Amino acid sequence: MKAIDILLKSSTRKFLIKNTKSYNFFVIALLTILLLFSIALSISIGSSKIPLSKIYSVLIKGEEITKEFQIINYVRIPRTLAATIAGCALSLSGLILQTVLNNALAGPSIIGVNSGAGLFTTLIMALFPYYITLMPIAAFVGALIATLLVYFIAKKTGASRVTIVLSGVAVSSFIGAITDTIFTIWPDTAISRTSFLIGGLSGVTMNSIKLPGILVFISFILVFILSYDMNILSLGDETAKSLGLNVSRYRFIFIVLSSLLSGSAISFAGLLGFIGLIVPHASRFIAGYDSRLLVPVSALLGSLFTLFCDILSRTLFAPYEVPVGIIMSFLGGPFFIYLLFKQKRRVVDD
Repeated sequence: MKAIDILLKSSTRKFLIKNTKSYNFFVIALLTILLLFSIALSISIGSSKIPLSKIYSVLIKGEEITKEFQIINYVRIPRTLAATIAGCALSLSGLILQTVLNNALAGPSIIGVNSGAGLFTTLIMALFPYYITLMPIAAFVGALIATLLVYFIAKKTGASRVTIVLSGVAVSSFIGAITDTIFTIWPDTAISRTSFLIGGLSGVTMNSIKLPGILVFISFILVFILSYDMNILSLGDETAKSLGLNVSRYRFIFIVLSSLLSGSAISFAGLLGFIGLIVPHASRFIAGYDSRLLVPVSALLGSLFTLFCDILSRTLFAPYEVPVGIIMSFLGGPFFIYLLFKQKRRVVDD
C-alpha cells in the first residue's frame, strides 16, 4: 500500500499532490464555511430581500411570518438545496469522466451525457406526464447509455482525447435531433422546452429534489470510498493493471456513478452546462491531483459555483430573472476555449 502511494506521487510530473494534513484541513474547512455563507446568502437575497434575523425567526424559532415564511420555505430553501445538489452532482460527474477517460476536455455537457439524460427526461414528460417521479431514473438511464455509446465509439476509432470529444459532439447532435422531434410531435411538452434546455432552478420543489438528493448523496459516498482506485486508474491502463486493478470493471463502475450523478441533477435542473468542466480543473488547482481530496473539494466547489451563479441570475436584472444556465454559459464558454488552446500546446493525440 505504501509503495503504491509513492508511485502515485512520483510516477508522473502532473500528479501533484498537496498532501500536508494541515493544508487539506484548511481547504475543506474554508470551502465548508464559504458554502454555509453562500447558503445563507442565497436564502436571503432575491427579488425581495429577507434579513438574516427574519430567517432565524422562521427557521429556528418557527415563527410563521406570513410573507417571509412562504418565501423561505416554499421558494428559497428548495432552490438553494437544488443549486447545492446540482452543483455537487455535476462537478463530481465531470471529475470522474476526466479522470477515468484521461481527458481534460471531458464533461457531462461536452461528451453527450447531458443530452442523453435530457432525451429520456423529455420522453417521460411526453409519454408519461403523470409519472414525474420516474424522471431521475430516466435521466440516469439516458446519461448511462450516452456515456457508454461515446466511450464505445471512441474506443473503436482510437480513444484519443480528440476522438472522445468528437464522438461526444456527434452523439449529442444525434440525440438533440431526437429530442427536437419529440418536442415537435408533442407540442405540449415544448412549453417547458426553453427552461429545460438552458437549465434553471426556478420552480423547483422539495418533492422534485428529494429522490435526486438521496441518489447524489449515495453516489458521493461511493465515489469517495473508491477515490483511491480512481487515483490508480488515472495513472493509465497499463500501470493500473500492473498494480492489480481490474481496469474494465472499475471504469464501468465509475461511468455508472457519473451517469447517476449527472442524471439526478438534470432531472430537476435541466441541462446545466460547464459545471462538470470548470469545477474539476479549479479543484485540481486548489487541491492537486489526489482524488481522495479532489472528491470532497469538487463537491463543495461545485455547490459554491452553482449557488454563486444562481444568486447572480436572481440579482443582476432584478426583479427580472435570468436562467442560471445562461450565466454558466457566459463563464464556461471562454474557459472551454482556453482549455482548447492549452491542449494545443501539448500532444493532441496520445
